[in-house]
Amino acid sequence: MPSVCFYFQVHQPLRLRHYTVFDNDDRYFDEDKNAAICRKVANKCYLPANRTLLKLIQRHRGRFRIAYSLTGVLLEQLERYCPEVLSTFHALAQTGCVEFLAETYYHSLSFLYSRQEFVEQVKKHMVTIRELFGQTPTVFRNTELIYNNDLGLLIEAMGCFDAVITEGADHILGYRNANFVYRPRGCRRLKLLLKNYSLSDDIAFRFSNRNWAEWPLTAEKFGHWIGAINGCGHIVNLFMDYETLGEHQWEDTGIFEFMRHLPDEVFKHPDNNFKTPSEVAAAYEPADVVDVPHVISWADTERDLSAWLGNPMQSNALHELYRLEKKIKRSGDPRLLADWRRLQTSDHFYYMCTKYFSDGDVHKYFNPYDSPYDSYINFMNVLDHLQRRCATPEIVTSSSSSHPSGSPARVPVLV
Repeated sequence: MPSVCFYFQVHQPLRLRHYTVFDNDDRYFDEDKNAAICRKVANKCYLPANRTLLKLIQRHRGRFRIAYSLTGVLLEQLERYCPEVLSTFHALAQTGCVEFLAETYYHSLSFLYSRQEFVEQVKKHMVTIRELFGQTPTVFRNTELIYNNDLGLLIEAMGCFDAVITEGADHILGYRNANFVYRPRGCRRLKLLLKNYSLSDDIAFRFSNRNWAEWPLTAEKFGHWIGAINGCGHIVNLFMDYETLGEHQWEDTGIFEFMRHLPDEVFKHPDNNFKTPSEVAAAYEPADVVDVPHVISWADTERDLSAWLGNPMQSNALHELYRLEKKIKRSGDPRLLADWRRLQTSDHFYYMCTKYFSDGDVHKYFNPYDSPYDSYINFMNVLDHLQRRCATPEIVTSSSSSHPSGSPARVPVLV
């Protein structure tokens, strides 16, 4: 009897505007582009997907259950550009069949660089979810499912989570599979839920691939695959980007029709059900302890950090960004802190990735830059200005009309 656990990541970054060494104001983000992309994705994915899943919950009288992780940067954009999307998330929350997970508010890599900043962002995100949807999250997912043993220990030490979710990478499982609940190494109470990446990616990446041997993927076929797990696991964790529905897989691929019929196919076996992550954690005891000494993620074929830290540009940008933490926080300037935190969003460093091989299409998706080098130069120009705001806030302001005199940028930057 496998329990199907659907979790959707819902995120859009705040993209930077073109920023040169001659710019001298703190309008770092491209409001027009961010608004346009937010509305585009809302119309293609968020609104039709929310309405489809709400109808499924109603039709199946609460037996169909799902979970979301909505980043703070997306919620800010929805409030500003697409409030109708928030209203549909509120409607989903009111069904009692939808769970909202906790993560870093700014979809950041802070766990890797500053545990204090990481905890502050997680707490900020939890407060936001409670205020918007009336839920206090009890399950945590880190940005891009980044995880290792240390994260498990930190999440347990926070005392407010029952489970953490991450990638079911083969090299951490060995002979085992992702269809069981596990215990993180060193933890006494926390449980670990692992993504079934094969079945998840069948929907998220292969659904419309006509060269795939299993194309077309029907709800009946997928339901049969789920049923085959009976006796070989307790759960099927289907974790994916929400943009899978309507944006990555367009409506004309049949993705919404697939979702409309999938619960019926799952329920054909009377013992099958849907559970949210917290329900899975409550229902099943750990089958074993999973040891993850090295950091993993759900990105690319390597399932590591190379999408964000695979080259010297990314490493330099991240190091310089987090090196400002003490100065930023000592300033007591809420606008400065907000801008610094928005620059932490992992997408900024994903755009600098040079791994354009098998994963090229993924890295190019919604990428506003012509090359990773353009992304790095633009980001470092913004970061240099942010640093000077921190050092001389009375000189470098949004109303300034010329580039101030002073020390050059810390790293070579070009226009």
